[in-house]
Amino acid sequence: MTFRHTIQTVLKRGALVAAANWPVALIQAVADFLFKVLVAVPLIGGLFLVALVVGDEPGALLGLEVRDMAATIVGSLMSHPAVLLAFLLAMAVVLVGGSLLVFLVKGGTVAVLVAGERQGGPMEVPPLHWSVVSTGASFSVERFIEASQAFFPRYAQLGVMLMVAYAAAGAAYLAGVLASRSAGSAWAGPALLTAVFVGWITLLNLGYLLVQIVIVADDCGVGAAIRRMAAFLRHERRVLGGVFLVILAMVVFATGASFVATASLGVITFVPFVGPFLGLAVVPLQIVAWLMREIVFEYIGLASVGSYVKLYREFATNEGRVAAAVPVLGSAAGM
Repeated sequence: MTFRHTIQTVLKRGALVAAANWPVALIQAVADFLFKVLVAVPLIGGLFLVALVVGDEPGALLGLEVRDMAATIVGSLMSHPAVLLAFLLAMAVVLVGGSLLVFLVKGGTVAVLVAGERQGGPMEVPPLHWSVVSTGASFSVERFIEASQAFFPRYAQLGVMLMVAYAAAGAAYLAGVLASRSAGSAWAGPALLTAVFVGWITLLNLGYLLVQIVIVADDCGVGAAIRRMAAFLRHERRVLGGVFLVILAMVVFATGASFVATASLGVITFVPFVGPFLGLAVVPLQIVAWLMREIVFEYIGLASVGSYVKLYREFATNEGRVAAAVPVLGSAAGM
């Protein structure tokens, strides 16, 4: 089997497993939406704190991105340490609580996809029939809840490790940028550091996802999952790299398409005489477009999980066969 055909087969099976278990895409989308809403609450509270304590206009801050908004609020509250401390504590509580919710839901999601990929028939082999695809449907409310509860402690531990890695990478990035600017580099040094930082975070997220899969597939602890993930990554790096690049290209394409759709809907409101009246009609379309965007991105993410699950199942099966054959070969050599 050629490398290209292997990538196509893996991606097709992952996409079909995700389609067979479509309810988890909706659950993931709702969980991500709740996390964003939770993060938005202290940010909106920070707007009113800035308005009451500092005197800035909240309306001007509402037009900023979330990161720029948070940075502006923190900068405005630097002269009021007590208010700044209250804002940071609120953000910390929300981030921790929202992250725990995401970890809880993720355990059930990965468990459903692992079970669906294991029990699914040859759905990636033409012809495509729903009767074959449905063999990979393993979702049930009871299974999802039980898996979420069972894997939550290990996923929470892994999530804390990821946050620590994020913090260390962010601190190293900021230190490098400040050092580069102090050395006189206007943009070349910070641009290179930014590219390295983004690449490192991307690889870190890939390793994090693979460890999550190993934890569920082997029902093991975080430490053992990290070691097995490293072996899996070394052995299947070529195919994993191919699948990762295709998924990354799909995400980039979907992101560009969502930006174009959002901009197209926004242009209508600027049409003279017509735009103001169509503005209200555009709002439901924007909401539908946002929902579709969330579902599409969740589906791409779940399809990638299904693809990696197939690769790891085959890797674990081959490793088990080799381990089982070693004692036999050793005893035969001693005879």
